[in-house]
Amino acid sequence: MEIVIIGDGKVGLTLTAQLSKEGHNIVIIDRDPQVLRETVEQFDVLGVCGNGASLSVQREAGVGNADLLIAATSSDEVNMICCVSARKLGVRRTIARVRNPEYAEQLVFLKEELGLSMTINPEKAAAMEILNLLRFPAALKRDTFAKGRVEIIELKLKEDNPLCGKYLSELAKVAKAQVLICAVERDEQVYIPTGAFQLQEEDEIYVTGAARNLAALVNHLDIESRKIKNVMMIGGGRIAFYLAAALLQDGCAVKIIEIDPDRCEHLASILPHAHIINADGSQPNILLSEGLADADALISLTDIDEENMVLSMYANHLGVSKVITKINRVEYDEVFRNMGINSIVSPKNLVCNDIVRYVRAMQNTSEDAVIALHRIVNNRVEALEFLVSEDTDYLGIPLRDIQLKPDILIACINRSGVIIIPNGSSYLQKGDSVIVVTTADRMYSNLNSIFA
Repeated sequence: MEIVIIGDGKVGLTLTAQLSKEGHNIVIIDRDPQVLRETVEQFDVLGVCGNGASLSVQREAGVGNADLLIAATSSDEVNMICCVSARKLGVRRTIARVRNPEYAEQLVFLKEELGLSMTINPEKAAAMEILNLLRFPAALKRDTFAKGRVEIIELKLKEDNPLCGKYLSELAKVAKAQVLICAVERDEQVYIPTGAFQLQEEDEIYVTGAARNLAALVNHLDIESRKIKNVMMIGGGRIAFYLAAALLQDGCAVKIIEIDPDRCEHLASILPHAHIINADGSQPNILLSEGLADADALISLTDIDEENMVLSMYANHLGVSKVITKINRVEYDEVFRNMGINSIVSPKNLVCNDIVRYVRAMQNTSEDAVIALHRIVNNRVEALEFLVSEDTDYLGIPLRDIQLKPDILIACINRSGVIIIPNGSSYLQKGDSVIVVTTADRMYSNLNSIFA
């Protein structure tokens, strides 16, 4: 596909990396010639230097013949103008980054009036990701499918965990819950496991199932899962606003420590029930005096990854039960994990996943195209949701009689709201949605493509 990306910042760069990797022809527009030059050389894409809202610049970039334009500059208004201009030139689809909370209530109107195919909001996506983790604190990572009916959670096996030393064929007997382990990370190696796989201490396992069954698993394994009632955030940006608003609705006590006094005043006016502190949240004495040791959760949301890492390590040292860290540079992910910081959220990766899913669906107009995509195991594994249509191969055939391509696992079937953890006798029928887990280099866009 021909894709034009306007804005070569964090989100634009992440999209360029992933979409070029998937074989699309990318043209990127940015005002900064040095940044643009580095991206063009790194990813072998085309670059146009200039104002992405300008019709002449868009014409030079070939927007009129493009399948998709993604406007990801730092300005919501510029992004919307870019998309309007692109529609006039004839682009098929447009996606705009719209982050300002003041536009949240108008998004449906804006999409209709401006002809936007999709809007993305990295900060709101990150806030909702953090909220999901706080609502299921035992999980290091949590992704939802089938309109919230199915989840994949990440757990780390400690030495006293009953699953250590067990084969996956024994899982149902040991776990006492209808769940399935769909991926395992061990010593930086990734496994899509079979029943003969034996679990070990320090494995990071990814478990799928209905939410109630996953909760039952955590309870049976006696994994600490303290209810979150008191949350402290360091950094008062947009993520903090979206997250605090949701947590207050859940009845949580929320404290935000922000160094900018003007931002504190603004937060206090729009979040009257939150406790807003104007202070330097990187100072341990401030954190202690504000009650970090008694908090149920610390969320590090500064714009400096290294600062977030130190804050999270300090919270772990104090015994805070849930610590979640925002990162901007995904190459730090492994460093954070090696330091014992396991619940990590990357705003740009979240929206990148949504756009990749959208692009794959654009590529494949069949009814069994991908409808949801999440990346797990440090982006090395994809969990994809497909809808089973009348054109899907092997309808009604037991899974034991179907040969799949390598490193593929059908992890879950949603049949009219009934969640099925499949075995060899299970089968697919029209109307099902299925969760497929595979290594991220496969890049499947429809269900039939997983069959050998």
